[in-house]
Amino acid sequence: MTPTPLDLVPLDLGPFLADRWWLVAVKALLALVLLLVLTLFTIWYERRLVAFMQHRKGPNMNGPFGLLQSLADGMKLMFKEDFTPKAADRVVFMLAPFVTAVPAITAFAVIPVAGEVRIPFTDITTPLQVTDLPVSVLFIVAVASIGVYGIVLAGWSSGSTYALLGALRSSAQVISYEVAMGLALVAVFLYAGSLSTSEIVAKQAEPAVTILGQDLPVWFAVQLIPSFLIYLVAMVGETNRAPFDLPEAEGELVGGFHTEYSSMRFAMFFMAEYMNMITVSALATTLFLGGWHAPLPFNLIPGLDAGWWGLLWFLLKVVLVLSVFVWLRGTLPRLRYDQFMRFGWKWLIPISLAWILLVATFRVARSEAWFDTPVFWVVAVVVFVALLAASFFGGDKDEPAPPAQPAGEFDAFAGGYPVPPMGGQELPELAQVLPGDTERPPAPAPERGEA
Repeated sequence: MTPTPLDLVPLDLGPFLADRWWLVAVKALLALVLLLVLTLFTIWYERRLVAFMQHRKGPNMNGPFGLLQSLADGMKLMFKEDFTPKAADRVVFMLAPFVTAVPAITAFAVIPVAGEVRIPFTDITTPLQVTDLPVSVLFIVAVASIGVYGIVLAGWSSGSTYALLGALRSSAQVISYEVAMGLALVAVFLYAGSLSTSEIVAKQAEPAVTILGQDLPVWFAVQLIPSFLIYLVAMVGETNRAPFDLPEAEGELVGGFHTEYSSMRFAMFFMAEYMNMITVSALATTLFLGGWHAPLPFNLIPGLDAGWWGLLWFLLKVVLVLSVFVWLRGTLPRLRYDQFMRFGWKWLIPISLAWILLVATFRVARSEAWFDTPVFWVVAVVVFVALLAASFFGGDKDEPAPPAQPAGEFDAFAGGYPVPPMGGQELPELAQVLPGDTERPPAPAPERGEA
């Protein structure tokens, strides 16, 4: 039987199984150090980039170009007073920050940061990746979703209404946008024929188009641009970042789920947020931006698309995706919570499902040579015309607007809190006043010479 492009090939784990135990330990340590250094760099980079966008200097006092500002912040938090609320569940309150931080570190173990490299001063060659799995992408998604348990436990154990509301918001937010994120990855699996991170990177390095007689690869960010855009939106919602930082909305919830935290326990939540940003950025680089492979035209230069050079290209792409986080934070205002949830469930998820159906149909049509038969094109044209006609003439009739209530029946201060009128309601002509208030004549203007 001739294999089709949709057949899955078993993953070859030989290069990873051949590693000695001390080499695996060194690679795991290097992955941890890389993630921590990237976290410190991201904190500094975000402040500098936002300062540039707002015509400010940003951190520039601690170290050259302010590079030691993140280290100074960590030292400051280390010596801050650490307290536990009286109503808190002490054990859960203390362990919640670790539950949030550990999954972000674990997920980085299956990210390939470079290809085969030679260890300096030895003859050992190994992939610059701790390990790989046949379902590495699902492992990352599953492990990253565990972090929300730490947020929920932090809010519940704090004994604070603000913290509990922030935790509930975060759990609903992560569930909603994880669905869209998972659906955005399905098209990548269909094109790559694998769920292994290293094989997905290798698939994007294969020639896909021929330009001027040169076979060139095409990243999945170009081939599957709707999936890439959906993933970019979902990763911002997944990491609780602005403009989707509803669990930490300062104007509504003080600080959200970490309201009652201080000192190093607050610092762990702070670091976990940036670690999650780096993890989803590394995943975007791996699945959509060619992984550690060099971009055009550098991949045409011999030697620049292999070995330790892959680490440089990988880091540059991760920083590029991190810049999207900073750009969104510096330009967009925070959404209302109902707008945010409606956007995820009403738009992102249906669009993702329709795109997956389209991609799957295209892949099957290519493998079965449907494009070579005139019947396929006739059916495609009929379906397209039917959908086009339905969109123009088959729309739902507009529902009649509810009758407007008399002006005097709407009380903007009913319940003691001012609310805006809903559709069909009108404010009275005279401004509403709180119960018990009386109109007072305006105060006389001070005479000339009075203070």
